[in-house]
Amino acid sequence: MTKQEKLELLRELCLEFGPTGAEERVRELICKKLGDVECKTDRLGNLIVRVPNEGAPKMMISAHMDEVGFIINEITDDGYIKFANLGGIDPRVLCGKHVTVEGKNGLIPGVIASKAIHHQSREEEKKLTPIKNMYIDIGARDKADAEGMTELANTATFDSEFVIFGENGDFIKSKALDDRLGCAVMIDVLKRLGENNYFDLYFCFTVREEIGISGARTVAQTIDPDLSIVLESTAVADLPDVPEPRRVAKLGDGGAISLRDNSTVYDREFVRAALDIAEKNGIAAQIKKYVSGGNDAGSIHKSVDGVRCLAISVPSRYIHSPASVISVSDYLSISDLVLAIIENYKE
Repeated sequence: MTKQEKLELLRELCLEFGPTGAEERVRELICKKLGDVECKTDRLGNLIVRVPNEGAPKMMISAHMDEVGFIINEITDDGYIKFANLGGIDPRVLCGKHVTVEGKNGLIPGVIASKAIHHQSREEEKKLTPIKNMYIDIGARDKADAEGMTELANTATFDSEFVIFGENGDFIKSKALDDRLGCAVMIDVLKRLGENNYFDLYFCFTVREEIGISGARTVAQTIDPDLSIVLESTAVADLPDVPEPRRVAKLGDGGAISLRDNSTVYDREFVRAALDIAEKNGIAAQIKKYVSGGNDAGSIHKSVDGVRCLAISVPSRYIHSPASVISVSDYLSISDLVLAIIENYKE
């Protein structure tokens, strides 16, 4: 694929509706983009594409399809939607944001709101508005009208544009870059693979990472891989008031390779090999400097007899918001690095 085709692929994936537990639209889009490639889906909804090499070491490459979002838990008499988060979202980024709500007959627009500042007491002005005091307005007249449009347990996501910006078009702003970028990388790598592969490859587009990483746990138990590459996004905190030791990674310096996070200590040999392959092939890569978060590797590395894991994350500003920001060059270099690892790494 050309650079423009890769950007268009990422745009389509990011803008698709797919909060945790409702990934089916993303899964259908991925299958469409893969064309004639055989896709299998398990009972949880994980999508698995195998490139077989019988008897060879098994490598699982994974990225999660779900994005952070919301789930409807109440419809008020006035027709407003009360909700809970799906995934870790800072309440400070919510008020006034456009959202897309899963309706009974398709997707419907909405907006997150709370009591206007003009109506807040002085004490309320000093405090962060809790999610329990927010609601989604879908333009309903009353409860009956709202219930005709949507229902309890339906989901919602941020509604925002995919924008390429910066003087040279070096950056991307969008929702759901976590982790549609990983999905886009896997599609690109699948299209670029040669015929002679050392590994028995499994490309796994997983579900429910943002809540409990249950999808990856299930598929890893089924495949029982020897190695796994987990593709993710990582918050970077590269802001003026953040000290250097807490700046996780730099946009534009390539994929961030983890040494440890809150759920996994990564395989040292695999990490060293990935860095060596990146250097030998002139591919930008960096070490993730700050220990934080977790990802599907937290489940994968503990499955069956244990799995040697490597995590490569795209550095992302404002993660889990409607306007995450990444570097175009990081997207491209991560795809190149994954392909290079497949072609050059031997156990």
